[in-house]
Amino acid sequence: MLLSWSACLPLLAMTQRTVDRPLFASIFSVSTTTLAVLGLIINAAAWGLSWWPFRELQALGWHPLWSTAVMYGLAVLGVTLWRPSAWTGLVQIKGLWLLAIGAGLTNVGFNWAVTIGDVVRVVLLFYMMLVWSILLAWLILSERPTARSLLRVGIAIAGVLLVLKTADSPWPIPRSLADYLALFGGFCFALNNAMLRKLRDVPAEQRTLAMFVGGSAVSALVGSLGASGALGAALSMALPSGLPLAGWMLLMGFGLFFLISNMTLQYGAARLKASTTSLILLTEILFATASAVALGVSQLESRIVIGGSLIIAAALWAAWEER
Repeated sequence: MLLSWSACLPLLAMTQRTVDRPLFASIFSVSTTTLAVLGLIINAAAWGLSWWPFRELQALGWHPLWSTAVMYGLAVLGVTLWRPSAWTGLVQIKGLWLLAIGAGLTNVGFNWAVTIGDVVRVVLLFYMMLVWSILLAWLILSERPTARSLLRVGIAIAGVLLVLKTADSPWPIPRSLADYLALFGGFCFALNNAMLRKLRDVPAEQRTLAMFVGGSAVSALVGSLGASGALGAALSMALPSGLPLAGWMLLMGFGLFFLISNMTLQYGAARLKASTTSLILLTEILFATASAVALGVSQLESRIVIGGSLIIAAALWAAWEER
C-alpha cells in the first residue's frame, strides 16, 4: 500500500504531457474514461493479489519485509535517476520524513500481515483505516468530524468487531500477530493520506520519493531489528541468504507489476473524480477475497461477509459524499 492514489494527481500532471486520448485508445476506439477505469482496476488487482507473491517468496526464505525493501529500493533508484533533485526536499522538509515513516510502516503492517494471516480477514481489518482517517484528519488537519462521519465510524467499527469475533474467542479482539499488523497498517495508511493532504503543495516527485524511501528503508530496518537472535528465528525474519533464479524472476516481475500498476493508477486517478476513484479501488477487497477463496487460503463465514459488508458500506458512503 505504498503509493496512495491521492498522491498521483499532481504527479501525473507534471510528468505526463501527452494528449488526453493516447495512441492505444485511438487505435482500438477505447474512450479515455474506459482506460482510466481499467487503470484503477489494474492497481486494485495488484494489491488484492499481492499476498500470493509475498507468500511464495517467504516459502523461498524471504520474509515479506526483505522483499518489500528490495522492491522499493529499486523504485528509489528509478526515481533518483529520473529526478535526482527530488532528494533536496527530502532533506529540507521535515514533513516528508513523517510521510516516509508512515508509508514504510504501512508496508510493514500490510505486507507482513497478508503473508502470514487470513487474507480476507487482514484486508478487511486494514480498512479500519476509515476510522483512523477521521481521527487523524481532526488531529493533523483540524478537520472536525461531522455527525455523518461519526456514524460511518460506528458502522465501520461494528463491521470490524464482527470480523474479529470468532467462535473460540469470547470477545472481538485481535487474536494473532496478523490481526495487529493489519490494524496497525491501516492506521499508518490513514496517517500517510493525512500527511499527503498536508503536504499537497510539496512537489509531487519529492513526495513520491519519500514514500518509496520509507517503504524500502523502514522495511529493511524492522527486518534487521527482527532478524537478531531468537526473535528472528521465531518470526522467520533471518537475513535472506539468496534466491534461486525462479525467486529472482518472481521478485523482479512482482516489482515490475507494481511499477506498472502505479503508472496506471496515476493515469486513472488524474482523469476521474475522487469519489469514482475511491469506489473503483475498493475492488481490491474483491480481488483479495476471490483469489484467497479460490486458492483455499481463506474461508468465507457469515460473520466475515456481514462485517465486511458493513466496512465496505462505510467506505462507499464516504466516497459518495466526496462527489
